[in-house]
Formats: sequence, structure tokens, C-alpha cells
Amino acid sequence: MAGLFESAGGGGAVLALDELEASILRSLEVQMLELIGPGPAADGGDPLAALFAEGPTEAPADPALARLFPDAYGDPAEPSDPESREAAGEFRRYTEPDLRTRKREDALQVVRTLDGLGGEGGTVKLDAARCLRWLGALNDLRLTLGVRLGVTDEDEQGLYDLPDTDDRKPLVMAYLWLGALQESLLEAMTD
Repeated sequence: MAGLFESAGGGGAVLALDELEASILRSLEVQMLELIGPGPAADGGDPLAALFAEGPTEAPADPALARLFPDAYGDPAEPSDPESREAAGEFRRYTEPDLRTRKREDALQVVRTLDGLGGEGGTVKLDAARCLRWLGALNDLRLTLGVRLGVTDEDEQGLYDLPDTDDRKPLVMAYLWLGALQESLLEAMTD
């Protein structure tokens, strides 16, 4: 996979994707949408009520979701005290619905852009605002894959040395490619 972002000027970027790259990226974003789940208005309820809906007060049980929606208080490496848990729960209750909505919208932006290619490869052209959406979506994918793969700062180099027979190899390749996409997008946005 070689498609990386290039500057389009004005904070925008372009990305040439072949059919396989577009398909993989779209598939990963659809899976992200499934992981994040539907929005509060998806149950057919009142959109105004959904605007004022409160979120959960407990961290998600799924480690990938816990990475995407971390506690705002306390040290993740330490057991939390009751006061930190209560503060984190209150913060989560009021902020997680909006954060989930933003992450869902970021992923949808990528899917819709890729759908615009008509199921084939092509050139994706992003203005500065859509670059930010894509950057968020790529970051969420990379964080999720990192959790699923058990990646830590200490062992990231080992990912390059996995044998082709390792079942994790396809996910590792996607993880590394997403990192390169993310880095190239950041560089393109600042050129």
C-alpha cells in the first residue's frame, strides 16, 4: 500500500488510492461505526431529547472503547479512588454523547468520501475542514487497532519483524499504513 496524502495548499490534502486501499479503509471505518454504535436519536426518539441526553457514568468494558473514551480523572495505570471514579463518571455522563457523535461523524465523512469514488480507486480531495475529520477518523482507527493488537511504545518496533505466518500480520499492516496516512495528512495540512 503506497497511497499517502500530499498537500493541496490552504490546509487541504489529496490522496490517491487504488481500489484495494479504498476498500480496506472503507471497511475499517464501517467497523469503527459499528464499534461506536448508533447515536441517541437512532432509536427514532425526539431529536431535541437526544440533544440533552446524558451519557453513561461508567467506562466502557471493551478496552478499545475505553481507549477511545478514556476517563478524564485519575491515572490509567493506577487503581482509581472513589473520588476520581465519581468525578470521571460525572464528566463522562455529560461529554461522552457528544464525543461519540463527533467520532461517528468523522468516520462517516471518510465513508462518504470513499463512496464518492464509486467503489473504485481514485483521488480524494479534502479541504481543511474535511482534513480534520479524516485526521480524527484515522486516529480513532489506529488507537483501536493498537488496543486490539496490544501495541505499546516498547514493542512497536517488533511489529515490523512479524513473520508472514502470524495471524496478526494483516492488522499490523493496516495499523502501520494508518500511521503513515496520519503522518502524511498532518504534513500535508501544514505545507
